[in-house]
Amino acid sequence: MSNPASSVQVKTEQLIECIHNALSSQGVPDRDATTVATLMVEADLYGHETHGVFRLRQYMARLHDGGCNARADVSIVHETAATALVDGDNGLGHLALRQACELAISKAREAGIGWVGVRRGNHAGPLALYVRPQAEAGMLGMAASVGSANHVPPFGGTDLLLGTNPIAFSAPNGSEDPFVLDMATTVAAMGKIKVLAQRGDPMPEGWMVGRDGAPLTDPAKKADGFMLPIGGPKGFGLSVAIGLMAGVLNGAAFGSDVVDFTNDTTSETNTGQFVMALNPAAFGMGEEFGETTARIFADMRASEPLPGHDPVRLPGDGKHTAAAERRRNGLSLNHALYEDLLALAERYGFKANLD
Repeated sequence: MSNPASSVQVKTEQLIECIHNALSSQGVPDRDATTVATLMVEADLYGHETHGVFRLRQYMARLHDGGCNARADVSIVHETAATALVDGDNGLGHLALRQACELAISKAREAGIGWVGVRRGNHAGPLALYVRPQAEAGMLGMAASVGSANHVPPFGGTDLLLGTNPIAFSAPNGSEDPFVLDMATTVAAMGKIKVLAQRGDPMPEGWMVGRDGAPLTDPAKKADGFMLPIGGPKGFGLSVAIGLMAGVLNGAAFGSDVVDFTNDTTSETNTGQFVMALNPAAFGMGEEFGETTARIFADMRASEPLPGHDPVRLPGDGKHTAAAERRRNGLSLNHALYEDLLALAERYGFKANLD
């Protein structure tokens, strides 16, 4: 079992430099390495530690083994006034999705909506990174992705043909904490299971089942079972819908075409994603959207809690303050992750500079 006190405090600047050095050691250009390193640390700053710095080992393996293009040339391959398709050139996924997010916002300012798909991408961290900017710009955001490996069978089946297929939404609400919902279509994200495995902690019942249908609680045996969709057939249906919009629509992988980016570090994944920005001005609204949302949210937070429950919170509440505190004081890394970063530095020959 992990010890909660077993952690190491690291300054954010040190972490960004460490990840930059790691990516640069595999031929990633300086500017791209800085972009990806900053986004990875930002994921941890906002509490998405399962999809931030923790993922460096997987990215390094794919860069080293040729499955990911270190010097990607991200480009727009199709475009209309309100839509576009971005080709990630099999580079680090953060690069294509960040460009897609910026392009969607730009189009929404002109056309009212911007919808940008991505093909030939890769794992890009938490989708929250690519919907928060829309809310900060006074818009609504949405993003979704085909999972980077198949861990889920179709409802009632046994063949692994679906991933966690996450989806995220955002909206302004007149505060520093916009509404940001980022969720997998499975009961738990695979990243959470991997973190538990790294720490030596068990999974709660209900996250996975074995092929015999019995609960699976040992994260080290995750390959022996199935992840469960949220809401049974409803989660399955939502996952399929995301696969159609983020995968098939973009000419990206879905279903049996998905490559397991952890176990196969040499093949192109052709990961598909999309990012959307929606401008309230296109509906005759401006700041009043956020003002109305703030009032509605205030009513929800004021709802009397059930006995034994904490006060009502909305997705995104407290994120700004928590992130600001971590920027000041540094990030608390689980000791296993800290040791893993040092091991990566020794293996790939870069300076960690985490002392």
